[in-house]
Amino acid sequence: MLNPTILKRQQQQKELLLQQLKKTPIIQIACEKIQLSRATYYRWRKEDTEFQQAIDQALSEGTKLINDLAESQLLTAIRNNKMPAIIFWLKHHHQNYSNKVQISGELKTQNQELSPEQENLMKQALRLAGLPEN
Repeated sequence: MLNPTILKRQQQQKELLLQQLKKTPIIQIACEKIQLSRATYYRWRKEDTEFQQAIDQALSEGTKLINDLAESQLLTAIRNNKMPAIIFWLKHHHQNYSNKVQISGELKTQNQELSPEQENLMKQALRLAGLPEN
C-alpha cells in the first residue's frame, strides 16, 4: 500500500493530466506540461481502469475542442477568400467538387465444368451446410 501523501499527489497529477488532455489531446504534450513521464502515464492507464476511462473521455473532449477550433479557423479563412480553404471545404462538403475515380472495363464470367474432386467437395459442403444438392 502506498503512502497516503503519495496517493494524494498521484490523484492531483491525474486530475491535472485530465485537465490538460481536455485542452490539448496529445499525451506527450500533456505529460510535459505537468512534468509527468509518459511511462508513468501508461503505467497508471494500465493499472487503473477508472483512470483509463477518464483519460479516454478527456481525449475525446479534447479532440472535439480541437476539431471545433480547426473548423472555426477554416471558416475564417473562407471568409477571407483564401482559395485553398475554399477548395478544401468544397472537396469535403459538396459532391460536385469531391475527388472521383473513374473505373472502366468489362467483366466476363465463364462457366467451367467442375472436376470430379471439386464436385465432391461442393456436395460435401452443401450437405454440411444442410442445403439440398440440386
